Amino acid sequence: MGPVGLVLVGIFSVQAGAAIAGTQFGVTDPIVLVGLRLMFSALVLGVVVRPRLRGHSRRDWQLLWWYAGSLLVMNVAIYESFSRIPLGVAVTIEFLGPIAVALVSAIRAGRQGWWGLLWVALAAAGVLGLGLSPTLDLDWWGVTLAVIAAAGWASYIWAGSRIAATELGPSTTLAIASLMCAAATVVPMVVVGGPALLDPRLLAVGLGIAVLSSVIPYSAELRALRWLPAGTFGILMSVEPAVATLMGLLILDQQLSWLGWGSIACVMLASIGVTWQQAYADRTSAREVGG
Repeated sequence: MGPVGLVLVGIFSVQAGAAIAGTQFGVTDPIVLVGLRLMFSALVLGVVVRPRLRGHSRRDWQLLWWYAGSLLVMNVAIYESFSRIPLGVAVTIEFLGPIAVALVSAIRAGRQGWWGLLWVALAAAGVLGLGLSPTLDLDWWGVTLAVIAAAGWASYIWAGSRIAATELGPSTTLAIASLMCAAATVVPMVVVGGPALLDPRLLAVGLGIAVLSSVIPYSAELRALRWLPAGTFGILMSVEPAVATLMGLLILDQQLSWLGWGSIACVMLASIGVTWQQAYADRTSAREVGG
């Protein structure tokens, strides 16, 4: 399978995992599903990667705590949001996090002018359209949680960019961060889940969610990034809100109006635009430096 196919497999896998989690919210608290996902992901990554826990500098551990904290906030907030608002809406709002990071980075580098305002306007129009959609009676606490998840995603990206300058490596970073997140959710998961955590069916669902939402996407994206330029990867990831909406429709029967679909398209276009503009500016800068 080519790199584009791998990215798409990762996107469909993670959203299928989210939709399957959504089928359990009537009987299981979101924090239990998050805890199981993180626990099984940490076990799989720990066995596969076998991260070295000793020999890291104090600065490395500070960055790892930042990275793991961001990952934890992002996961807990988005699953709590999934339990309150449609999957596609939550993921669309969450996508404002990476859009904001790309815009801030471009503005700092002096790469955005009127284009930047256009992408902001498109993203804002998309979110406003979701709020005004006649078929959506949105729980505003669910919307707030999706915004918190967006902030967690933005923080996760910034932490990852700092870690990239160290010698930790992406596999070790994710494996250690997953272990830290799993440890942080054990107590609330056990307190809330109680005896239900001994149910083989629930454990099987948790394992399935972990494989679909963490193991498969991580493996696919890591392989794809060996061949794909970052700009192309970012544009492909921009289809994630549409895939989330599709999975919500097929698995959870979550319906959206044409206004809802159009609003999601606006956020996707904003993401594609920001990614394209940044990639274009990077290529231009490289040509100027190469002279």
